[in-house]
Amino acid sequence: MQLHDFRALSFDCYGTLIDWESGIWNALAPLRRVGLTDRAAALSAFASHESMIQKAHPGASYPDVLARVHRRIADEFGLDAEPELDARFGRSLSDWPPFPDSSSALRYLGEYFRLIVLSNVNRAGFASSAHSLEARFDAVYTAEDIRSYKPDPRNFHYLVAHCEQDFGIRKTELLHVAQSLYHDHVPARAAGLSTAWIDRQRGLDGATKPVTEQPDVTFVFPDLASLAAQHKAELARA
Repeated sequence: MQLHDFRALSFDCYGTLIDWESGIWNALAPLRRVGLTDRAAALSAFASHESMIQKAHPGASYPDVLARVHRRIADEFGLDAEPELDARFGRSLSDWPPFPDSSSALRYLGEYFRLIVLSNVNRAGFASSAHSLEARFDAVYTAEDIRSYKPDPRNFHYLVAHCEQDFGIRKTELLHVAQSLYHDHVPARAAGLSTAWIDRQRGLDGATKPVTEQPDVTFVFPDLASLAAQHKAELARA
């Protein structure tokens, strides 16, 4: 199987296109000033609390999820945080930076594929990230639209159904591109999709909840630039 076998690429955004771990850590600055010093422990706590809150409150907006996560992180580490700090963390998404290779890779890939986003955020939050990515997407499907958060299978059923309905793209013509094994690869593979793992963490979990079993993935790349380079190489050989 090769990249040019597909007509569309669907992307997770945060962790894949946007450097959410740097964004999260930067947004935790008020807690860092009062004693939160272990970056790895903070990101691990974020992963645990985020997944629990999303599962318990699938209809909650992502800013509300983030605010609740901030409160739980403060409580877990015994730190004082006023409610306004929780809310500020909830609004921090627009400040999370793109990975350096994202914009140029997306511009290249957009010449050959439909580009679709399947993200665990709200539409307003993603709009700010899309602006920073300087990229054009053919469709954006968010947790706000679907009323559930990945890894819920409903998100991937929604993706597959809308790709066929909106663009005439069959499941076999869609490649899901993501960093998170937990949020994306396990449920995407269960939905019958081919996937490309953008392993930016080099196998580490960071702000992503770990999986109990490594899923089978179709492609592995260390970053998005490498995926674009592989496609260029395929075209050159053809």
